[in-house]
Amino acid sequence: MSFEVTKILLAFLVLINPLAALSLYLDLTADLSGRERRRVAKICSMSVFVIMVVVTLTGQLILRALGISIGAFQIAGGVLVFLISLSLIGGNANPAKPEVSKQASDLNINKPSDLTSIAVVPLAMPMIIGPGGISTVMIYASSSKGYLHTLAILAATLIISLICYFTLCAAATVSQVLGETGMKILNRVMGLLLAAIAVEIIVAGIKTLFPHIG
Repeated sequence: MSFEVTKILLAFLVLINPLAALSLYLDLTADLSGRERRRVAKICSMSVFVIMVVVTLTGQLILRALGISIGAFQIAGGVLVFLISLSLIGGNANPAKPEVSKQASDLNINKPSDLTSIAVVPLAMPMIIGPGGISTVMIYASSSKGYLHTLAILAATLIISLICYFTLCAAATVSQVLGETGMKILNRVMGLLLAAIAVEIIVAGIKTLFPHIG
């Protein structure tokens, strides 16, 4: 069980990568107080958790409703994840997460509901959990081998949400420590790990479609 949680957590952490949203978070919260920044981080992390839980619990139902086999979705999702990994290794922007650059002043943040809005969109979605992250959650959920495996996914989801919260709360410090060079190096390392995860997903999809191979 602990191994499953660790494996799924690594996949989520590498693909979702809350560090990629730090610059946008700092821009959006530049004129906010410390309390308001923590509120944005909390709402954003809770949104990520809710999105991942909903996808986990409804992933199989969605695929069945659309008539998509688990194997086909694994291969398609694996290819998407692999393309994302190549972009990270090459130092390019994540193609599954659009470039968003908005200042807090442009969004006219002056009441609590505005804080909720920017925490959910664009921070939680699509900057932290975009199409690649949602696809990966659906892949693991749809290939669940039982309730223990589903619990492992939910446990990893909770942990990644907490990591998102603490990362955003320490955004200024993390950005200063890593710097632009550190972020580039980290993205390349994550890209390499993501490529390995993508290959595993594709191979699992091929074995699902063609069981006689494995």
